[in-house]
Amino acid sequence: AVECDYLISSNPSYNTYNSTMEEPSSKRPRNSLNREEVSIIHDGNHNDNQIVTLYSPPSSNNPNATTIRTSSLASPTMKLSGHKGSIYTLAYDPPGETLCSGSFDSTCLLWNASGNCENFNVLLGHKNAILDCKFTNNGEKVITASADYNLGVYDVRTGERLKRFMGHEGIVNAVGVAKDASPCLAVSASDDRTCRMWDTRVRSEVGCLEDQFQVTAVAYSNDGLTVFSGGIDNCIHAWDVRQMKRTMTMKGHTDTITCLSLNPKGTHILSNSMDGTLKTWDIRPFVDSGKKRHNKTFVGGTHNAEKGLLNCSWSADGTMVTGGSADRIVHIWDELSAEELYSLPGHTGCVNAVVFHPKENVIASASSDKSIFVGELS
Repeated sequence: AVECDYLISSNPSYNTYNSTMEEPSSKRPRNSLNREEVSIIHDGNHNDNQIVTLYSPPSSNNPNATTIRTSSLASPTMKLSGHKGSIYTLAYDPPGETLCSGSFDSTCLLWNASGNCENFNVLLGHKNAILDCKFTNNGEKVITASADYNLGVYDVRTGERLKRFMGHEGIVNAVGVAKDASPCLAVSASDDRTCRMWDTRVRSEVGCLEDQFQVTAVAYSNDGLTVFSGGIDNCIHAWDVRQMKRTMTMKGHTDTITCLSLNPKGTHILSNSMDGTLKTWDIRPFVDSGKKRHNKTFVGGTHNAEKGLLNCSWSADGTMVTGGSADRIVHIWDELSAEELYSLPGHTGCVNAVVFHPKENVIASASSDKSIFVGELS
């Protein structure tokens, strides 16, 4: 079922501002001037008057006036309903045509990313909650991570499960794919203290990275040569997949890391943590001597006693970041200044995942209230 619910407010109206200190005439209706208003300003020496022209936008009371739209959605904001449990993960395919959502109800739903956002397929097969999902970089398959200790590989077109990856001995918390490497490669993170690498062309794992603590977040570098992991030790680790060893550790968070996400250029990584902050880190091979890899900190989001693995993501151009938050608000920050740009209400439960559309100025959020909001950013 698809419902329309306006989440993002319309543009604020502009009221005519008179630069004199006098009250406007009570006989003149407010905003009655549709073109320009001329005001007289006296300078401090009471010399010549200065004429200033102020712009007063036309009234938008006309019901036939057309609203400028910035996306292919049927409405500025859409509410998607269909899951029977909390929704933990969202992912857009690379062309931006399909949205995938994973839920506590052990299913993934595939939605059209435009128009009325109809649900066109259901991915079945898992026996426990789905905690993460990713599209392969060619958009043909969806890889899911589940609390049933397994990963699933699904065909997007048919909804059929092509493979089931078994090997983890604990809950699989996250899955990652490489942006520019082979679409067959994936990496997973689990409570069994390992990151395991998979190839959809073979049945079993192709590599295993062993950590000392439970691993709750994982990400592939764009070239597929480095794996980044985070866990309950509050650190981000980099692993060389050719040598199968740890090459770098980045410290700064004070609580469990819940998600890792690479920026589109592959130069920085974004982390969400239970300490209530999002941080960016410089992961380029060489950093100036004396310069720390920690780059920026984004504050405003919260975590609660549920201790959920809240998501984080970048916009397609890398200028904005966002992440899940327990305060039921979708927070969006400017990456350059670290200032909060949007604070979007509407959910009635913890916001677990937020993702940007790869092509349009659209954002999607999933919550423990079993609903998904898809809306334009004004």
